[in-house]
Amino acid sequence: MTRIQRAAERYPGGDPAAGIETRHALSFGPHYDPDNLRFGALLACNEERLAPGAGFDEHPHSHTEIVTWVVEGELTHHDTAGHTTVVRPGDLQRLSSAGGVRHVERNDAAVPLVFVQMWLAPLSPGGEPSYEVVRGLDGHATYALPEAGAVLHVHHLKAGDDTPVPTADFVYVHVVRGTVRLDNEDLGPGDAARLTATESQNLTAKTAAELLVWEMRAR
Repeated sequence: MTRIQRAAERYPGGDPAAGIETRHALSFGPHYDPDNLRFGALLACNEERLAPGAGFDEHPHSHTEIVTWVVEGELTHHDTAGHTTVVRPGDLQRLSSAGGVRHVERNDAAVPLVFVQMWLAPLSPGGEPSYEVVRGLDGHATYALPEAGAVLHVHHLKAGDDTPVPTADFVYVHVVRGTVRLDNEDLGPGDAARLTATESQNLTAKTAAELLVWEMRAR
């Protein structure tokens, strides 16, 4: 089964007056939708746009795996576990909030910042927070997140390229850039597809495209 969510169907959020614009794919904050609380392990998939100087002040997280993909600009991260990092396009950041951590996310650069942040439920709550940045993911790359029973596939495709949809209990496809075709549907920037019990399907790039694809197992 495939469910398509168009970019325009995301819930608006953030604080535009403070230079923060957010688009939520799943139920989030005041946008409560009992039929859209999560998909597989995925609890949130937020498109974030921060103006120069804008950011999220220190705030807490717990029992959540937070994976961030920078699209444009530079993200400055600081957390109470002692990590301070600048994350750039092509970098993947993971913060395991575990039993609890606080962090700050800011755009300290002079140009706009765009990133996609995805929250996943861990298989086991608690533990100690951990942090990792993987630099320069391009082409076709994978990032395993065993804490959530998930694998992220990062695809950079040329027009005409095909890439298989992972065979999994749950697959979530987010289009960062470009246009791809899935099941005779064209997906553009910000569009997403949720697939269950996948088999023998391909994503075909109609233009140069960048995709984030989560492969998740049932719990």
